[in-house]
Amino acid sequence: MLSHVFVGITDFERAFGFYAPLLDSLGLKLKFRDEQRGWAGWMRADQPRPLFVISRPYDGNPASPGNGQMLALLAPARTSVDRAHAIALAHGGSCEGPPGLRPQYHEHYYGAYFRDPDGNKLCVCRHEPE
Repeated sequence: MLSHVFVGITDFERAFGFYAPLLDSLGLKLKFRDEQRGWAGWMRADQPRPLFVISRPYDGNPASPGNGQMLALLAPARTSVDRAHAIALAHGGSCEGPPGLRPQYHEHYYGAYFRDPDGNKLCVCRHEPE
């Protein structure tokens, strides 16, 4: 369904330092990194798409998070949700909701919410029972 997801950033090195360990913990592999252009992209090891891309905005204006926008990343296990949340906070993220079950979504929904250093909201979640 998706080709790629593009997240605007303001400081490439800071953003890469946040996203590289986070996405690695979810099993995504770095496909490219270009410091001069200020962008990097990750993918699943077994599929070329979708890509998760971070970059400074093409138009040269500052990146800014949208109100009500959030990216949700699938985790292979509930422990992966816990680990990803801890990694995000250890690398400059801020908590928007600690890991835990959220039965208001559905019986097995286990998720954690946080913002990256630029204020973009992310979720890491698991939908299946352990």
